Amino acid sequence: MSDIEELQGRIVAAMQRIRSGLDGLEPAVEVPDPAVAEALEASLQEERLANAQLQERIASLRARHETDLETLKSEIEAQSQAMARLDMDVQRLRHANDQLRDSNAQLRAANEEGVGAPDLINKAMLAELEALRATRATETAEAGAILAKLQPLLAAASTTLADDTTDEEQA
Repeated sequence: MSDIEELQGRIVAAMQRIRSGLDGLEPAVEVPDPAVAEALEASLQEERLANAQLQERIASLRARHETDLETLKSEIEAQSQAMARLDMDVQRLRHANDQLRDSNAQLRAANEEGVGAPDLINKAMLAELEALRATRATETAEAGAILAKLQPLLAAASTTLADDTTDEEQA
């Protein structure tokens, strides 16, 4: 019998260890309601779709931004070139006007002395022609600068007009 009592003691000790082990365990996780799980999964899918759409929109906006940036850079470059040409023409005009003033002053001095100086008259006429050419070049450069500024605006207006026409045809 002592064997039985010993075995019974061991069994009781094992049961107590099992009980204390079970007491230390946290309660079992409840299985969520399938309807709630499905609703959460649907909500997750909707958010993933919305996120994908936003990512696509961001990519589109970035591409448009890059295009706009390149367009602006090219417009700035064209404006810079037009301004450089205009500056050169203005300098040329100033120089031609200075020559014209000098030639006219010499011509007046020669007329006051009563000396007809054909070379001074020729010089004055050449200076006047150069001044007229420089004035024309300056006006041409100014017109070019104005056209360079208007071309992007006209292109944008043309695109908008074409889009409006397309929208009206689709409606």
